[in-house]
Amino acid sequence: MIFMESKHLSSAEISSNFIQRIANNTYPGRGIVIGQSTTNQWVQVYWIMGRSENSRNRIFTSDAHVLRTEAADPTQVEDPSLIIYRAMQETKNCYIVTNGSQTDVICQGLDQGQTFETALLSQAHEPDDPNFTPRISGCTDLRNDEISVKISLIKASPFDSNRSEHHFFHYHAINAGYGYAITTYQADGNPLPSFVGSPFITPLQGSPQQIADDYWQALNEENRISLAVKTIDPQSRMSTIQIINKYHSKTE
Repeated sequence: MIFMESKHLSSAEISSNFIQRIANNTYPGRGIVIGQSTTNQWVQVYWIMGRSENSRNRIFTSDAHVLRTEAADPTQVEDPSLIIYRAMQETKNCYIVTNGSQTDVICQGLDQGQTFETALLSQAHEPDDPNFTPRISGCTDLRNDEISVKISLIKASPFDSNRSEHHFFHYHAINAGYGYAITTYQADGNPLPSFVGSPFITPLQGSPQQIADDYWQALNEENRISLAVKTIDPQSRMSTIQIINKYHSKTE
């Protein structure tokens, strides 16, 4: 387990992170950003991308505070195991966002008195040889006076692809208008190169709709599939979700 804090960055470096690692990146894969908006609300951004027909056959749907991935056309689903899941969930003033089934594992663990980290130690990277996609997870913890953000990266070991490395990052000071981002991949490729290093700081400027638009427009037009922005009021603890989908449900 690794506990890290990022060094102080200038506004230019933060903008460069967004441009180089998201906007100019053909395929960062799935991504999570957690931080504060310029209106001092807590924000979670999550997006999915896809290259195969199975991966692209998805939309986001929400029910109250829960975000789910669903098949746009259920008749065309080849393998739902790694593409259909709850991506955002809440429990006990902890707001969870992940790229897979570990959302449920974290929430169940928190309900049983476990920590975010302990719950995730039971998880492994995705079994999608040859990519071995990392599982990325985030938590905005509003249970205490000192609010914390936690991000997890579970990736294949460079020594044994059947074993996983577990990396954890804790942040206690995030300025309004910024967030920490992590993606599943560094870039496009065959196989896809897994994320390397620590989460990087990116902007979270303007209203929730502006944040959603900024990130959606930055993602590669061919590969982007869906994006969601959850905003959390620091006083009431109430949350709202905004969704952008590339495709429409064929069941409607």
